[in-house]
Amino acid sequence: MSYGCSVGGDEGGRGVDASGGARAAIVANPSKQGYDRLRAAVEETERRQGFAPSLWIDTTVEDPGKRQTREALAQGADLVIAAGGDGTVRSVAAGLRGSGVPMGIVPLGTGNLFARNIGIPVNDLADAVVLAFVGIDRTVDVLVSDIRRADGTEESHSSLVMAGVGIDASMIANTNSDLKKRVGWLAYVDAGLRVLPASKPFRVRYRIDQGRVHRPRASSILVANLGYLPGNIELIPDAEIDDGRLDVVVLQPRNLLGWLFIWRRVTWENPVLRKTAVGRQFLDLTGGDRRREIVYGRGRSVSIRIDGDAEEFQIDGDEFGSVTSADFRVDPGALIVRVAE
Repeated sequence: MSYGCSVGGDEGGRGVDASGGARAAIVANPSKQGYDRLRAAVEETERRQGFAPSLWIDTTVEDPGKRQTREALAQGADLVIAAGGDGTVRSVAAGLRGSGVPMGIVPLGTGNLFARNIGIPVNDLADAVVLAFVGIDRTVDVLVSDIRRADGTEESHSSLVMAGVGIDASMIANTNSDLKKRVGWLAYVDAGLRVLPASKPFRVRYRIDQGRVHRPRASSILVANLGYLPGNIELIPDAEIDDGRLDVVVLQPRNLLGWLFIWRRVTWENPVLRKTAVGRQFLDLTGGDRRREIVYGRGRSVSIRIDGDAEEFQIDGDEFGSVTSADFRVDPGALIVRVAE
């Protein structure tokens, strides 16, 4: 795939100064495979596109990108490229939120949830680098999570894909890191098979906007900006990254059969049947939409209160410990991202 290589005009969203005035900052995770190839691809692309030599700022275990992004902004970067996995992308996005400076993405991780959802090449590093420099600027929403832990401490996090409380977070917390490096997202399947038999639903109260309080016994509640997961899983078919809304998914199966209905919903009904008029008619006739194992909602804000012990919490596929409550809100159009179209 080619994204063009002309200098100047509007192809790069902000325009490129042929004299080399525009400068990108590369916030990269040096532990990721492909880091050396990344440097070579960036040098080639910045030369072809007329950019000045990029500013390189590596992430650390203690700070996966937020401080580095603010440093890039302080040095006047016209573009900040997040090169790494979902954690790097999330941290760079948090640093760029509301700045008006665009973010490019070069996936170097295993899940790459956000990149997959917006069409960034995840298996072609050179193509992703070109897109990061000269793609089209798209304004997207940011998901903000304010969480409280059992000891009363509070934290706020920005993210781009989804956050969740319950079995999805337990699955992520129990994923084998070595297996994840070898087989990627399939490692989550292994974790799910180990976690699911011992999982128990929890009592929770949640509220969307100023609506009524719901009190289900749930296995998981997810609040999302986007709806696709690897493996042809379409969790939320109607989610849009720029609609100023958050999508809520409540998983509340009563038994193993309920989990099988959920699996059918996200791997067959959502990505296949709902794409055609005949498929939707079939679902109407068979009552597929009336089943209550998976419940959807939508709003600008979501509050979750857990009744009982704290539950595991995850953001964009990374574990974040356990929480007793979480408040979510959307920050509409807070981030600019380079995309293909």
